[in-house]
Amino acid sequence: MADTITGLLVQRRGHFRMESGYHTAAWFELGSLFDHPDELSPSVTELARRLASHGVDSVCGPMTGGAKLARLIATELRVECFEAERLETPGATGLFPVRYELPETQRQRARGRSVAIVDDAISAGSAVRGTFTDLVACGARPVALGALVVFGDAAAQFAADSSLALEGIQRMPLEMWHSAECPLCKAGVAIDTVSAG
Repeated sequence: MADTITGLLVQRRGHFRMESGYHTAAWFELGSLFDHPDELSPSVTELARRLASHGVDSVCGPMTGGAKLARLIATELRVECFEAERLETPGATGLFPVRYELPETQRQRARGRSVAIVDDAISAGSAVRGTFTDLVACGARPVALGALVVFGDAAAQFAADSSLALEGIQRMPLEMWHSAECPLCKAGVAIDTVSAG
């Protein structure tokens, strides 16, 4: 299963600023994951099975890849599905400057729910962190994080700090640096104009 996911990923090398604010030398095109539903289906089913073991009664995914995955998993588990919208704050800097919020039409329905937060991939975790924060604000009870691919160690640390289970089909190493510590910045390598998640 993990080999299948790896085969669906397109990787670029360069110097990228991620949505989280971290820098990295690797960028993965995640949209291609959903271009191959037959190959992806066993991994979605397995992730749904693992998340079900945590007693979830709903699934929430940040736009866009997470929301696609959330719909697939919610269908597998026959539970409610929520989607968190991406909101940029003009002029925001530092780490995790992007917010994620459930639309007004979903906020009340999320109250009291036992939620699995899912994303196609998690690296620094900007999208799942933002979704987690807003679900808690809605009165929901996030219990697990799930992803097809977990890059690096940041997701595991966030899950542990937030008392969440972490389920990932594939785990891959990924180096990320704060801009002040980025070796590519220090070497004068220009940031690629294509941003990573």
